Amino acid sequence: MPSRLPTTVPFVERAVLRLEGVSVDEYPFCLGAVRSVEAIRLHPSVTYLVGENGSGKSTLVEALAVAAGFNAEGGTKNFNFATSRTDSDLHQRLTLVRGARRERDGFFLRAESFCNVATEVDALEAVDPGTGMLEAYGGKSLHHQSHGESFLSLVQNRFNKDSLFFLDEPESALSPSRQLVLLAEIHRLVRSGCQFVIATHSPILMSYPDSSMYWLSPEGVEERDWTETEHFQVMKAFMLRPEIVLRNLLSED
Repeated sequence: MPSRLPTTVPFVERAVLRLEGVSVDEYPFCLGAVRSVEAIRLHPSVTYLVGENGSGKSTLVEALAVAAGFNAEGGTKNFNFATSRTDSDLHQRLTLVRGARRERDGFFLRAESFCNVATEVDALEAVDPGTGMLEAYGGKSLHHQSHGESFLSLVQNRFNKDSLFFLDEPESALSPSRQLVLLAEIHRLVRSGCQFVIATHSPILMSYPDSSMYWLSPEGVEERDWTETEHFQVMKAFMLRPEIVLRNLLSED
């Protein structure tokens, strides 16, 4: 295990949730992970939000990003496009407690709407080709690369030092080897003063040592080590004894 890096002053220290007057029977306040939380302290380097499908991790990272000033569909704080309104009202109930530093830049990478972000980048470049918009994303349309290539191109070219990043399931387009590349990029950016909040299913991405992790479930939110997550345990069991897992899984009895 690599030694922990010295932590820096975070851009956002914690998020405080106020639920007075809301109906806990309505989405997203009906989610156990939302209903039970009062505040989440964010790690100065990387905070992970982890849980099963439907646990609320993407809803929470979206709300945090919007509360920080980012577009609900992704992009920078300057992106204001909207193809359809799918975000919840959770961000209106969140208060972000800021640290002593203020980020120079940032980005909300949302896997499910990344295509819309790529379209917006092309549209902005077409309106004013002299601004260097496309160059900031690697000099090639994100639409003209594979999904995984465009993700890494974004991180390697557009993500800069002293910035705040929210990532929602960034592993969705990446092979295991490319997830390792992304992990190395996260490390590079953390060393240059960046802060991340990441919702993920990937045990590879969860392994970053200078981080904290919240496990979201119907019972609420709790801090866990990445090796204590079901994601890690299931993957470990399968990789160690795939024949046993497959035999049990595919048994007709």
